[in-house]
Amino acid sequence: MSNRTESYLIGLVGDGVMPSLSPHMHEREGDVQGVRYLYRPIDLHELDLPATAVGDLLQSAHRMGFNGLNITHPCKQLVLEHLDEIAPDAERLGAVNTVVIQDGRFIGHNTDFSGFAAALASGLPDAKLDRVVQLGAGGAGSAVAYALLTAGVQTLELVDMDPARCAERAAELAGFFPDRTVTARTTAELPQLMPAADGLVHCTPVGMAAHPGTPLDMALVEPRHWVADIVYRPIETELVREARAKGCQVLDGGRMAVGQAADAFRIFTGIEPDAERMRAHFLELIAAEEVAV
Repeated sequence: MSNRTESYLIGLVGDGVMPSLSPHMHEREGDVQGVRYLYRPIDLHELDLPATAVGDLLQSAHRMGFNGLNITHPCKQLVLEHLDEIAPDAERLGAVNTVVIQDGRFIGHNTDFSGFAAALASGLPDAKLDRVVQLGAGGAGSAVAYALLTAGVQTLELVDMDPARCAERAAELAGFFPDRTVTARTTAELPQLMPAADGLVHCTPVGMAAHPGTPLDMALVEPRHWVADIVYRPIETELVREARAKGCQVLDGGRMAVGQAADAFRIFTGIEPDAERMRAHFLELIAAEEVAV
């Protein structure tokens, strides 16, 4: 029997997930693929549950017949101890955002890193990857840095406001990729780093609706640089807009969001999604939000 006759019940566990666009993206792709696909947010805030309840929620989801769960902040690390199996890349990253429930077992994956890798490949296929500067080394930043190194970046300069976290992340990544150079830097070093860089990747909250602005002095960005952002609300961050105006090749944050969702859809269903169709739908959803505001 084909997978396409199956039905899928998927959930999203996290704090403040009610506005998430994931349910719309997954359900629309399911409709087009001809499968019954329900995707429900399970909001810790709405349920008045602590992040540590993620293990209980996994068990409840299994009992209620869920096929899988996406896991977001603040549970991506906490969920690890409740899993029966973890994909190698997710284990290296120490974070899981996709859990398949199969024969009573919980299998963890990380589509944050694979989603960014797919975004880079589709959105900036010709990007030079010798030397890249990345701003932000937190949870999302870790996945993006791993994706960059997997994609072939030779020298990765990690810049973060927390020097200890940055140094720890750089050392960890250098251990995974011993043939590459991964260094921890500070924002004060950006004037020295940017002239030697091929591209810039941004992984901090700056540029979100609640945190307007650009994460660095835009005078440091040259037309020859490529620039990638992972912020997608708004889709046109000041960084993306100003970099494009300079003539840079740019990658908006929606590419990673769609890549991550497409990979999760594939893992949950075994069906190959159409990532470009999902992106078109995602851009419709974002545009509708911006009109509503």
